[in-house]
Amino acid sequence: MNTSDRPVAVIGAGPVGLITALGLVAHDVPVVVFEAGDVLSADTRAGTVLTRTLEVLDRYGALGPVLEVSLRLDEIGEVDRATGTSTGSVLLSALADETRFPFVVNVPQHELEPVLAGVLSERAPGALRMGHRLVDFVQHDDGVTLQLSTSDGIVEFEAAYALGCDGGRSTVRERLGARMDGHTLEQRYVLVDLVCDLDVENPRDYPYLAYFGDREEWMVLVRQPHCWRFVFPLAPGRPEPSADELRDRARHFVGEVESVEVLDSNVYTVHHRVASSWRDRRVFLLGDAAHLITPMWALGLNTGVLDASNLPWRLAWVLRGWAAAGLLEGYEAEQRPVAVHGSGAMAEAARAVMSRRSDSVAGWRDAMTRTLLGVRLGADWSMTRTGPPQVGDRAPDLRVFGPRGPVHLHELCRDTFLALHLTDARRRPFLPGDDPAGLRQVVVSRWDAPRAYFDPGDAVRERFGEVVVLLRPDAHIAHVEPWTATSWQSVRARYLQEVRLEG
Repeated sequence: MNTSDRPVAVIGAGPVGLITALGLVAHDVPVVVFEAGDVLSADTRAGTVLTRTLEVLDRYGALGPVLEVSLRLDEIGEVDRATGTSTGSVLLSALADETRFPFVVNVPQHELEPVLAGVLSERAPGALRMGHRLVDFVQHDDGVTLQLSTSDGIVEFEAAYALGCDGGRSTVRERLGARMDGHTLEQRYVLVDLVCDLDVENPRDYPYLAYFGDREEWMVLVRQPHCWRFVFPLAPGRPEPSADELRDRARHFVGEVESVEVLDSNVYTVHHRVASSWRDRRVFLLGDAAHLITPMWALGLNTGVLDASNLPWRLAWVLRGWAAAGLLEGYEAEQRPVAVHGSGAMAEAARAVMSRRSDSVAGWRDAMTRTLLGVRLGADWSMTRTGPPQVGDRAPDLRVFGPRGPVHLHELCRDTFLALHLTDARRRPFLPGDDPAGLRQVVVSRWDAPRAYFDPGDAVRERFGEVVVLLRPDAHIAHVEPWTATSWQSVRARYLQEVRLEG
């Protein structure tokens, strides 16, 4: 059920805009993406997709095509540049019990975008409209009228909501009058893609994502599917390096190699800025339009994908009539602290580690945070914590067994709130058959029974305890309480509070 006959408009066809659109399509929300350019960007930009983003892509049905063009890696290395010796690695295999994707992938943004656009075109033919530059918009009680510049002149489009995914120079943000609060670093970053052989002819055996720390000049080395990428700082006032200088700089970092070809390069300004407001009624900001985070530790693009994970299901619930419009207020309330305190704080920590002003600690906690699995939503914001999962945490993607075989928790809650009753199925605990739309309740137990998911060895209950836990469609925990025979009632009440239909 869709209570509006108008699609949601996404402004901008970068990765965040395309993933947001795929999220809306996954929830059966009609969507149109407007991109100002006639072609997708070919700029040398983001290049690493973190584990949490892989989970989001899987939920939205786009992971397979992305993996086909990507390079997978299970180690994030740290190296002392002066000595060339390892100072520790973040081994993502530590997350094997936490996620189905205990790795990250390297793929250049200009190769990622066409893949995402292709999946969108298959799922929603005609949804991507190139050569449509947003000029202005007017909001109404029941929608947004967009004014777009095209080769045929100005056209208007009626949308239910408008989502600004149009980058750091966002027209949507400008029209909303939102400020970008924060600071800009004096130091700029240089990103260069090079063709050279560091595997066979000149083996270096560096991890395929390696951070070389140094007080004077750090460097990041990224193995892309078809090239090597180098990232290093550019001192204030220094001119943009020439191709020859970039080639010489690469040799300076990794030693003499026989052949080095410069494919492309980019010099960009580094920010830590967050928009003063992310929403005005039916218009929202996502990605770089809402926050400009240093792309150290791959925090730029991947933080934007967290926005694209949070908002689509909320819009779907409201448009289906399953939730009141107040549900949309949770988007900024949850994602702003992630940008300011989560990714922003991690970026500052990354710079400190790279310039040898502090040490990094490799281990499970580092693996969680460096893949953005450890970000906790809500007012009680924090990074990875210990103990049983709590409200706001991303639920571990644990395996259970349904009637036809294994299935994971994140798969079970893709388009529903899911209540897991972790109790003894032999006692046939009562579950209602008339829950409100958007809510499903199931039993999880090491004792097999009808309507129960089988949990061999009590793995899920060992992780959560004997509780009932309510998962949201984005796999974050909405509610936890000790299990009782009447927990189904409190879960139902909590769900109605979550979607703003009661209380």
